Amino acid sequence: MVFKAILWDFGGVLTTSPFDSFNDFEREKKIPLDFIRGVNAVNHQDNAWAQLESSLIDAETFDELFFAESHALGHAIRGAEVLSLIGRQTVRPRMVDVLRICKESFMNVCLTNNARTGKGLAMSGSEDYAREVSDVIELFDEVIESSKEGIRKPDRAIYSLACDRMQVDPREVVYLDDLGVNLKPARDMGMSTIKVVSESQAISDLSAVLDIDF
Repeated sequence: MVFKAILWDFGGVLTTSPFDSFNDFEREKKIPLDFIRGVNAVNHQDNAWAQLESSLIDAETFDELFFAESHALGHAIRGAEVLSLIGRQTVRPRMVDVLRICKESFMNVCLTNNARTGKGLAMSGSEDYAREVSDVIELFDEVIESSKEGIRKPDRAIYSLACDRMQVDPREVVYLDDLGVNLKPARDMGMSTIKVVSESQAISDLSAVLDIDF
């Protein structure tokens, strides 16, 4: 297969995982590890997080809804607290270097679930982090955001939208994401998928798929 495009998730791929920040918060508050991920996994197509990333609700409503959802599962957490954890991520320099190399030979598009919380893809965090994120975004040919499109991963429609924008067949695409649930629809459509567990693993897997020595 001759690949024409690379589709990149953002958080957890080009940055460290937000789940690390969730776990730090859970340890601090003596909440079971991965509790926040568990809240987000319940009714994942219609819960507070899904509605926020599809721009169906604002941050204030998310704060209340996530509080209610988490409370029902045993540990009440404000949605605003969860959003503040997103800004604790850091950009992965080696992944950004790989993106730059890929830019020489492939179309590179970012496909991300995000929310309109005031700092674009950075969502929250320091001004320095927001600037770093902005610099990475400049490397993409296009950025497709759930909050602007009104649809989010893993809805098959957003992958079809990405292929239409890139003007490629799904079989001509390599897609990187840190969530298996987001990779499955893309793989079913014919994309070659890479689940990002770590920076070094993702670079190694992408190198093998593209036959490029990074």
